Amino acid sequence: MAFVDYYKVLGVDKNASTEDIKKAYRKLARKYHPDLNPDNKEAHRTFQQINEANEVLSDPEKRKKYDQYGENWKHGEEYERARQAQSQAYSGGGQYDGGFSSEDFGNFNESGFSDFFESLFGRGTRSRNGGNSVKYRGQDFNAELHLTLQQAAQTHQQVINVNEKKIRITINAGVENGQVIKLKGHGGPGINGGPNGDLYITFVIDEDPKFKRSGNNLYTTQSLDLYTALLGGDVMVDTLTGKLKVKVKPETQNGTKIRLKEKGFPMYKKEDQFGDLYITFEIKLPTNLTEKEKQLFTELSKLRS
Repeated sequence: MAFVDYYKVLGVDKNASTEDIKKAYRKLARKYHPDLNPDNKEAHRTFQQINEANEVLSDPEKRKKYDQYGENWKHGEEYERARQAQSQAYSGGGQYDGGFSSEDFGNFNESGFSDFFESLFGRGTRSRNGGNSVKYRGQDFNAELHLTLQQAAQTHQQVINVNEKKIRITINAGVENGQVIKLKGHGGPGINGGPNGDLYITFVIDEDPKFKRSGNNLYTTQSLDLYTALLGGDVMVDTLTGKLKVKVKPETQNGTKIRLKEKGFPMYKKEDQFGDLYITFEIKLPTNLTEKEKQLFTELSKLRS
């Protein structure tokens, strides 16, 4: 049976304070707790080692004894008892079973402690304030939820799967890209009766092929044929809620921008309040001109000159 370095198990040095040991134990216990690693035998074994290390180092008497014997733990009182039993066996006063077996190293018995622990401290020595009685808050979970721009513009419900659990959430219109919401108590389960962790959802708004969003305002482009741009007229433009007829002024220049008030993105948690929609006109020149059209444009150019 080999020496077990409890300081190394918790990742602290030998001069660590009681508070340092407590913090290290809580961090590791939360990481390797069986409830969070149900099918991981190695994590379960690590959790047992962490509990045992905390049992020793958080108890002043046990820690003092452990520090006193250190790597020479075999010379402790439990080993001395075995040595005395061996002496009695040789003198006819009893029978000796051969002492500690190296095959038992690393085994954890029904009490939850290793053979090394019980060889040094004996059985049934769990302290009153042992680590297993400490309540710990569950682990926080993080998730991403992708939405289209149209979905983000409408208050609606979605069902998401987190840790094999279905959770129905309400998404308010106007949610922003990168915005994070917290669902209290929907994270990992608490340890030893502690509260559950929280679930943090980050919204990712996918890029839209038609609209660009900046805050609560939307930006888009609209093609204009040459004749409408020159003479004026009406054009149907797209908004988030459908098409809208817009009047175009005569002699509208390429790149002209107009604003449609309150036709933009809904404001988050502000009912019936919207940003604006900005439309930039792009004049589309005619192609595949006929000979007659070329003749007329030539005459027009002479008139303009």
